[in-house]
Amino acid sequence: MRLDRFVCKSTELTRAQACSVIERGEVCVNGQTMTSERTQVHENNQVTLNGVKLSCRPFRYLLLNKKAGTICSNIDEVYPSLFNSIDIQHRDELHIAGRLDADTTGLVLITDDGRWSFNIITPSKQCSKVYRVSLSKPIDTSAVGKFKDGVQLQGEGQLTKPAILTIITPKDVRLTITEGKFHQVKRMFASIGNKVVKLHRERIGDIQLDVEPGEWRYLTQLEVESFFDRDRQEGE
Repeated sequence: MRLDRFVCKSTELTRAQACSVIERGEVCVNGQTMTSERTQVHENNQVTLNGVKLSCRPFRYLLLNKKAGTICSNIDEVYPSLFNSIDIQHRDELHIAGRLDADTTGLVLITDDGRWSFNIITPSKQCSKVYRVSLSKPIDTSAVGKFKDGVQLQGEGQLTKPAILTIITPKDVRLTITEGKFHQVKRMFASIGNKVVKLHRERIGDIQLDVEPGEWRYLTQLEVESFFDRDRQEGE
């Protein structure tokens, strides 16, 4: 974690104020004065501000059911931010692990732990995301094999990673992917001559959406640890 972020998460200082105290030499890491806000600090480091030891607030992990017409941003823009549904302290420290388009609904994971979200959004971690997709016209069963082999997206040099397509009805399917390219699901169906008219994310990894639209909850410890297990598996 960057030193300025650590100071923010350990105090009530803003990012600008944290940078100022660091630049003035008021922050030490393991007894050594640090004047760069970009200095990386780790869990076992001792950080002090004017001689007082700082303790980072515990990380937070949330699940939210995103409504249509909201955006995955910390501030309102053309559409309102989905963070308007979350009334907790230090909300500005949170970020989204895998964004959804304004018109897409469903499961969003939110945290202030960058290492944890890295395990969700990085393709090499093979974290599955499951979407329910409504299409403009009936889909051909040959699409199952095409998605399994990988399809060519416009403007991309490589095929998509293998995806699992399950046809529920001719215009209603379920798609499981392990990537998160820009507008990927919509572009995958466009590559086979179809159009997504409704998109809803049901699951990320082992976590299933279980709250009403616009509602949120904290993740359980087991749910949180299910993503850290990916680090352990890679080390085996």
